[in-house]
Amino acid sequence: MFTFLHAADLHLDSPLRGLARYEGAPVEQIQQASRRALENLVRCAIEEEVRFVLFAGDIYDGDWPDHNTGLFFVKQLVKLREHKIRYYLITGNHDAANRMTRSLELPRNWDDTPPLLSHEKPQTLLLDDLGVALHGQSFANQAVAENVVLAYPRPREGYYNIGMLHTSLDAESGGEHARYAPCKLSDLADKGYQYWALGHIHKRHTRHREGEAPIVYPGNLQGRHIREDGAKGCMLVRVEDRRTELTFTPLDVFRWRLCSVDATDAETAEDVLHRASQSLAAALDESDGLPLAVRVEIRGACEAHLRLAADTERWINQVRNAALQQAEGRAWIEKVKLHTTAPHHFEPPADGPLAEIHEYLDEIMHDDGHLARLAKLLGELHRRLPEELKDPDDGLALDDPVRLRRLLDDVEPLLLGRLLGRE
Repeated sequence: MFTFLHAADLHLDSPLRGLARYEGAPVEQIQQASRRALENLVRCAIEEEVRFVLFAGDIYDGDWPDHNTGLFFVKQLVKLREHKIRYYLITGNHDAANRMTRSLELPRNWDDTPPLLSHEKPQTLLLDDLGVALHGQSFANQAVAENVVLAYPRPREGYYNIGMLHTSLDAESGGEHARYAPCKLSDLADKGYQYWALGHIHKRHTRHREGEAPIVYPGNLQGRHIREDGAKGCMLVRVEDRRTELTFTPLDVFRWRLCSVDATDAETAEDVLHRASQSLAAALDESDGLPLAVRVEIRGACEAHLRLAADTERWINQVRNAALQQAEGRAWIEKVKLHTTAPHHFEPPADGPLAEIHEYLDEIMHDDGHLARLAKLLGELHRRLPEELKDPDDGLALDDPVRLRRLLDDVEPLLLGRLLGRE
């Protein structure tokens, strides 16, 4: 029997943009989180007495501003070596050879084996004392479009065969992640290995079918922004009589959480605030005691919509205030997004100035020419805004018709709330 750790996508010292504009954001704590998570991994490896650790790409987030990032990683490898724990790694798209103009020689393992697999072609390392054959390839280039798995060697008979690969698998794109070294699940299964240690996709999941060798993404070691929410860590793998047992091990020190609040049928803004508070309380209970960065998204058709839309800043800050009182310093509200709508029975004014406003907004919404002119105007305004005022998470520019129609849906109740004197 032996155990090993499978980790990927450390992105050590990855830059965190835009945090400073949020009041109370623990910027320094978050910037150090990737290092603290790696220290947790090393501690876990020692405590679990694993025989080796696999890093399946993207140790770094690209070139370093200085050598401190690389020196920190080397220091952690030395700690593993002192406990006779081997470590092996491949590079991915973020730390491919052509992205790294700075480099440091990595310490060799205690048995004198080099830790970094070749980027020239797939390589096999034999750990004869464990009966393990490790197959893998680093990458020389940031963009890899070919299926490199086809060139991976056949399994070594009598050995527990592990494949290491940084890949987006068969997706046409990696979603948030670039399409990289694409391959099919069947390509991996056909190799006849006993375990596939993958990297590149930051969401933890396994892709194998029952009875087949595990094909595993452990996810990244530490979440860096709201799109990397939930517990983060590595996979602890136990092998006995060629049977494989997987245990996810959280290693993060700071956690991101998306709280979705259903405001459907809420009659007052206070009702919505109460529901948001309940959602925050549940997030804190499920955080394993870690500090949280929380995004609150409030959705649903409700009577409270007019009041919320008439003074969004007030109610956003009411949610922040609730978090401060509940969390006792353990949670920070990264952002609050109000996406409520008016109840389905809402009727716009039949006549008068308010009816004219309704007609004008409706005309813009359904006239492509009007929408195009507005998009051009707002697009130019958006380009002139300072970067810190732009929302990097929306993914839609102000000159995008889809977003414009969505924003115009919010304009009418906001105007009505203000003009009718409703809070």
